[in-house]
Amino acid sequence: MSSENSVPAEAVADVTRDIAEVPAVEVVTSAAVHLMSAAAVKCGLAEDSPDVPAAELQDLDEARKLITALAGLVTGAATVIGDHHARPLRDGLRSLQLAFREASEIQDEPGQGPGEKFTGPVR
Repeated sequence: MSSENSVPAEAVADVTRDIAEVPAVEVVTSAAVHLMSAAAVKCGLAEDSPDVPAAELQDLDEARKLITALAGLVTGAATVIGDHHARPLRDGLRSLQLAFREASEIQDEPGQGPGEKFTGPVR
């Protein structure tokens, strides 16, 4: 590997130090927000732009994967990040699960929708 492509050791140390200073709850909530944002776009909830209508960005197969990953993260982390942080994540997750159900032409059986193996059926 050439030295042009390698990362200086001090840069790695700086990033490691920065990460070490971030509380776990912030890392978890940040990851959850990224998953929520991506899932919302894939559910077709993005705002239309002059270049691309939101409907063209819809991909329910991808949305299912993102929502399921989000459900696993939120469910798994809820007990350690506290209800104050977990509640809005659970609310956002539920909203995405309902949006997915609304966008789907073929309805999943109760308990079979994205993330429902972690959250139970969403109505």
